[in-house]
Amino acid sequence: MSSQTNNPLHGVTLEAMLKHLLTFYRWEDLYKIIRINCFSENPSIKSSLTFLRKTPWARKKVEELYLSERKPEPKI
Repeated sequence: MSSQTNNPLHGVTLEAMLKHLLTFYRWEDLYKIIRINCFSENPSIKSSLTFLRKTPWARKKVEELYLSERKPEPKI
């Protein structure tokens, strides 16, 4: 097994990423940033997760946005 210590997404679920983004953006805003229909057509966490789990390019976009919005953790 390889170490995941340098992977900023290690231990973060897709649902947690989406909920985190929704604290900053509304569904309409997410759609403007990432043109994914699940963010504009009757959006919900459940339907978005279903789509994102099946669509690697869309998941990658959400992960990139999450990483750009995530505040760096203080180093101890």
